[in-house]
Amino acid sequence: MTEIVALASDDPSDLQRMVDRVAEENDGLRLDYTFLSDPEAAVIRRYGLYNQDDPRGRAIPHPTTYVIDMDGVVRWKMTEVNYRIRPENEDILAALAELDP
Repeated sequence: MTEIVALASDDPSDLQRMVDRVAEENDGLRLDYTFLSDPEAAVIRRYGLYNQDDPRGRAIPHPTTYVIDMDGVVRWKMTEVNYRIRPENEDILAALAELDP
């Protein structure tokens, strides 16, 4: 079983506006994963991912992707300080393939 969860520093209403905009711009496409809101950055800070030097002038988390197994063990992680660089789908799929079924 694979579940995608996205954690953002946006408040819930901003996240909902983004979800609605994606649906509007993509013929009703609904994002089928969970968004968690962390506007106080409690989780983001706890994991050391808070980026106070964002070039756009607002503090945001460093983009990070985790693959976590069913026991809660991190099996793969990518953190990037450049918010424009994200992991390739193939890298994430390869990490998922290595998990025990």
